[in-house]
Amino acid sequence: MRHRRKSRRLGRSSSHRKALLKNLASAIFLTERDAEGADNAPKVPGRIVTTLEKAKEVRPLVEKCITIAKNSLPAAEEAKQFASAALRGSDDYKSWRKSDQWQKWAAARAPVVNARRRVLQLIGDKDATRVLFDRVASRFSDRPGGYTRIVRLATPRLGDAGTRAILEFVGTNDRLKKKSVKPAFAAEGVTE
Repeated sequence: MRHRRKSRRLGRSSSHRKALLKNLASAIFLTERDAEGADNAPKVPGRIVTTLEKAKEVRPLVEKCITIAKNSLPAAEEAKQFASAALRGSDDYKSWRKSDQWQKWAAARAPVVNARRRVLQLIGDKDATRVLFDRVASRFSDRPGGYTRIVRLATPRLGDAGTRAILEFVGTNDRLKKKSVKPAFAAEGVTE
């Protein structure tokens, strides 16, 4: 019996499974980075294709990372008012570091640093963490949850006929329903 066993094994040991989920989570964030001129640029940003079971397992991890990043946005905005525009290493920067403004900036920035470290621990990729905090989190600032969707694909995987699915961010690739418009005829209301 599988009492109190929450997750799928996915045919892997626990360390292999954790590494797989970290890689899938970082992969969906990395599709959002700038890749102009790169040969491996994603066709659709914010979307990965994987098996249905893997998508269902990685979804909670991705949602948790987005929630952590989203909750740190107010602290980042507060820290901006105490930040200095001086170049690092310049005299203005050095005087700012010794001022009271730096103490306020560091105190306001602490929750953001803590959130970045938590996400880095969860997904293990610095580039993916940077993309999450810089691009993805602000997009979902007013959304209470449900940042991703899983769409099952009709065609199975060629090698082993595994069920494929798309894991994508909500809001970027939404299909909008168009209202049907009643056609207007030239002589409406005229009967013969």
